[in-house]
Amino acid sequence: MLLSVADVLAMPVVRAGQPEVIGGGSLDRPVRWVHVSELPDVAKLLVGRELILTTGQALADSDAAGVEYLESLSLAGVSGLVVELGTYLKELPPIIGETADRLGLPIVALHRIVRFVEVTEAVHRVIVADQYAELEFARTVHETFTALSVRRASLAEIVKTAAGMLDASVVLEDLTHRVLALTARHTATSTLLDHWESTSRLLPDHDANVVPVGPHTQRWGRLILRSSRVPNARARMVLERAAQTLTLHRMIERDRFGLHRQAQTGLIDDMITGRLTDERDAVALAATLGLSRRARYVPLAVDVSAATESDPVAHQRRTAAILDAALHGAALAKATALAAPDHGNRVILILAIARTGDLDDLLTAVCTTMLAEIRRVAGIDRAVIGAGSESDSLLDTARELAQAAHVAEVALSLPTSAPRAFYRSGDVRLRGLLSLIRDEPGVQRFAETELSALLRHDIRHATDLTRTLRQFLDLAGNKTELAKRLNISRPTLYDRLSRIERILDVDLDNGETRTSLHTALLIRDLTVSPDR
Repeated sequence: MLLSVADVLAMPVVRAGQPEVIGGGSLDRPVRWVHVSELPDVAKLLVGRELILTTGQALADSDAAGVEYLESLSLAGVSGLVVELGTYLKELPPIIGETADRLGLPIVALHRIVRFVEVTEAVHRVIVADQYAELEFARTVHETFTALSVRRASLAEIVKTAAGMLDASVVLEDLTHRVLALTARHTATSTLLDHWESTSRLLPDHDANVVPVGPHTQRWGRLILRSSRVPNARARMVLERAAQTLTLHRMIERDRFGLHRQAQTGLIDDMITGRLTDERDAVALAATLGLSRRARYVPLAVDVSAATESDPVAHQRRTAAILDAALHGAALAKATALAAPDHGNRVILILAIARTGDLDDLLTAVCTTMLAEIRRVAGIDRAVIGAGSESDSLLDTARELAQAAHVAEVALSLPTSAPRAFYRSGDVRLRGLLSLIRDEPGVQRFAETELSALLRHDIRHATDLTRTLRQFLDLAGNKTELAKRLNISRPTLYDRLSRIERILDVDLDNGETRTSLHTALLIRDLTVSPDR
């Protein structure tokens, strides 16, 4: 930033000359350079914004010559005139002050002799140092954003870097004034986003703190600086370089997730990892991305079984299609949601639904519509939705997404005979846990140890005692009901159960024994194909 006339007058070497402002305009005028000259026609050598140091020779001939001299300096765009009294003038005539006021040209008289060379050295040293600092800043800006481009930094990181360089709030929005990324400095995010659309629409594209983003003929967003403390030149430099980086990011990511989906993914990740901890800020950010306020939030996870894609790009596109289908289904059911890709083919969502009405009925309607849309995606064999606990807190809901993902993973491994619109933890329970560990050797060994004797007996003697045991355990040991189901007498049932106890060397009246055998049978269900 350039020195002003006032800054020069405040320097010790100038103050030693006892400066007095005779007249003229504002002392805030910038000084690009200091020039020492006694020539009356020096104006033709100037380019503007110089501070002229003189002993007053050009003002000493006549009042008319002095006025002409000042008019030529003003026309050349000089920042001011400093006249050292004593050599040619003892004092400046009144016409000089009057002309200075008329021209708005600051004129300063020095009542004591100073060494002009010391003044020029002091001022030029600061100007050169300031120019070097600006060059260093420009180099840092260039290198920083180039590095972000090379490693394909996210929208949020690019915006955060710009805000950090300027120590001010920076917002990236799309053409509909939806916030895609932001970093709030010296204010809360919720405060920055309060009535954002109205605030943004009042900022024209030619505003000094607004920079368009995207190729000239295909603008897709704007970077907006929300501060008046940052020097305009630096702010413009950083914002324009950030806009270039964002444009390159969009070009590189064109075949991947769209900007709006990336913004949703970033917000969900920030809430899950704890980088975003203020509930009001989270709600405000989510609202700018389309999530309803004043709603019940439900964490959901969609898991699908599909043909394996060896091509990473094809896999990415299918995940994007699943995500789009899930959001479209939610919209068809008149609900709003934030969504993000998770591991494999899974996507996670934060669903916002009305506070009124039965939750299960509302969820069933939304999830049914979502599943119908997801099944339209090419290559999808089966899809399930896992749901976590509802909450009025958006941050708490985000933290429950991992549980919803676990439920979805388990539900995908369950038999498909009775599919549900969505699954909760209570729907998968022990079977769900076992489905996750069924391939562990220790688990398989446990099941074999528990059941192998009975299975061998059934094979050797062509009996079906394993089925009798399974139904006995499913009915929690209710022998009367079991006899009816098997259509046998109770004495015959007692005989079968006694044989099972002898073969396995167990007591079926023991609760822990029943639990172990039932667990082993569930493991067998999960590891043996139906035709066996």
